[in-house]
Amino acid sequence: MDNYQHDKGMLVSILQDIQAEYNYLPEEVLVEVSQVLGAPLSQVYSVATFFKAFSLEPRGRYLINVCLGTACHVRGAVKVLEAIERELDIKAGGTTKDLKFTLETVNCVGCCALGPVVIIGGEYYGQMKTDKVKALLENYA
Repeated sequence: MDNYQHDKGMLVSILQDIQAEYNYLPEEVLVEVSQVLGAPLSQVYSVATFFKAFSLEPRGRYLINVCLGTACHVRGAVKVLEAIERELDIKAGGTTKDLKFTLETVNCVGCCALGPVVIIGGEYYGQMKTDKVKALLENYA
């Protein structure tokens, strides 16, 4: 927080730095942010829960996003999602026990011609098929 001169107006940036460090926003850290900035804890939580990029629960090292937008959906994205869920033994919204992967769905990632699209750790994988899922995940093992 020293990097931001304890400026309340930099709360989003502070939370982004914390999220990058811990992969989520630990409760005790949010309390400390509130105290150091002199901002109500309710304000800190309001910002932390407003943005989808922030998580109050521990997340995996790798975030997997499966696009379920219309173009991806009609090309089999739901089956790809189900294959990932089976392979990782989690449901969408969940995190593996070893904290390696967090699986989420998104409505559109804007590259419809490549659908179905899976994003892992910021890398885009287009024209995904269920038979490619296991090998893809093994790349991150």
